[in-house]
Amino acid sequence: MGAEAKAPLLEGRRGATPAQTLGNIVVSIVGTGVLGLPYAFRTSGWLAGALGVAGAGAATFYCMLLLLDGTDKLREQEEEVDHDGNYTYGDLGEKCFGAIGRYFTEVTIILSQTGGSVAYLVFIGQNICSVFPTTAAGGEEPPRRVSPAAVVLAVLLPAEAALSFIRSLSSLAPFSILADACTVLAVATVVREDVQLLAGRGGSPFQGRSALAGLWGVPFACGVAVFCFEGFCLTLALEASMSDRRRFRPVLLHAIAGVTAVYVCFGVCGYLAYGDVTRDIVTLNLPNNWSTAAVKIVLCVALALTFPVMMHPIHEIVEARLFPSVGGWARKRAAVQACRVAVVGAVTAVACFVPAFGEFAAFVGSTVCALLSFVLPALFHLRLVGAAASAWRRAVDGGFLLLGLAFAAHGLYTVVSGL
Repeated sequence: MGAEAKAPLLEGRRGATPAQTLGNIVVSIVGTGVLGLPYAFRTSGWLAGALGVAGAGAATFYCMLLLLDGTDKLREQEEEVDHDGNYTYGDLGEKCFGAIGRYFTEVTIILSQTGGSVAYLVFIGQNICSVFPTTAAGGEEPPRRVSPAAVVLAVLLPAEAALSFIRSLSSLAPFSILADACTVLAVATVVREDVQLLAGRGGSPFQGRSALAGLWGVPFACGVAVFCFEGFCLTLALEASMSDRRRFRPVLLHAIAGVTAVYVCFGVCGYLAYGDVTRDIVTLNLPNNWSTAAVKIVLCVALALTFPVMMHPIHEIVEARLFPSVGGWARKRAAVQACRVAVVGAVTAVACFVPAFGEFAAFVGSTVCALLSFVLPALFHLRLVGAAASAWRRAVDGGFLLLGLAFAAHGLYTVVSGL
C-alpha cells in the first residue's frame, strides 16, 4: 500500500457513506493553514485574497477530478486483470512513467508532508511563546523572551520522538479528529473577536482596508491557499473508501465548495478586523487573557498529538525504501524506530530555522504543493487520457501544467531572492 493511502477516519464495514466521506474530506483538508489566511489577505488585499482562495479551491477540485479520471481509465484497461481497482498516487506515477514516476511522486509527497509537519512545529512554538512570553532573568537583567526554537527543541522534540513509537495509524486517528475540533474552536474564537472588533469600529468595515495591496501579493495569497488544501494526495484513498464510488464526485464538490467559502469568509473577516497589524498566525492577534490562552494551549496539545499522523506517510515511504529486507523481527523493529527518531529530529531541526509561519506556508504551497496538486495530476491525465480527450481538454490540462510549473518557479525564486 502506498504511503498516501491513509485510512479514512470514518468508515463502516461496507464502506463509507456520503455523509462519512464528506466528513473525511473536510478532516483531511482543514488544518493549521487556515489560521494564516488573514495574513495572506493583508498581504494581497481582501478582494485579491478572496479571488485567489476561490481560484485555488476551483483549481484543486478540477485537478482532483483529473486524478479520478486517470484511475477510471486504468480500471477500464485492467478490468480483466486480478486487481482490486484501488490505486495510490504513487501507482499513477508508476503507470505513467515507470519507476522514475513513482519515485518522483513519492519524493514530492515526502516534501509536502515535511512542509506540513514543519509548519505544525512552527505554529506550536510561536503560540506557546505568546502564552508564556517572557522568562525571569537573574539580577538586574531584563526578562528574556522565550524562543520558539527553544520550545521546539526542549518540549516538542522529546515528545514527538516518543510518539513516533506508535506505528498504528488507527491509534492516531482520534488525535487527528481532536486536532481538527480544536482548530474549529480556534477559528470560532477568532471569528468572535473579529465580530467584536468590527462592531466597535463603526462605519464601513472596508474603510482603511486595501482591496488590492499589490500585484505580487496575489501569488503569496494563492500559495497560502494551496497550502490550506492539505490532504490532496488522499483523494484516491477517500474515493476507494466509499461504498458507492459513483457518488464521490458530487460529495467532493460540496466539500471543496463549503471549505472554500469558509476560507474566504474567515480570511476577509480577519483582515478587516485587524488590518495592517494582522499577524502571520491570527491567533497571535488575540488578547492575552485566560480564555484565549486556554484555546491556544489546547490547540497546541492537539496538534502535537496529531503530528505523528502528518509524519506517517514520510515514515512509511522511507522505511519501505531503507528496510525492505532487514533480517529478524527485533532487528528490523530497532532499525525502523531509530530511523523514525532520526527523521523526527531532522524535521525538528528544520523547524528551528523557519523565521515565520506565513512565509513558510506560502513557500510550501507555491512549490511542492503546487507540483502535487496541479502539475502531476495534469501530467498524469495527459498521459493516461490525453489520446482520447478533446483538443480543448488537452489544452486545459497543458495550461494547468504550465501554470503549476510557473507558480512553483515563482515561489522558489521568491525565497532564493530573499536570502
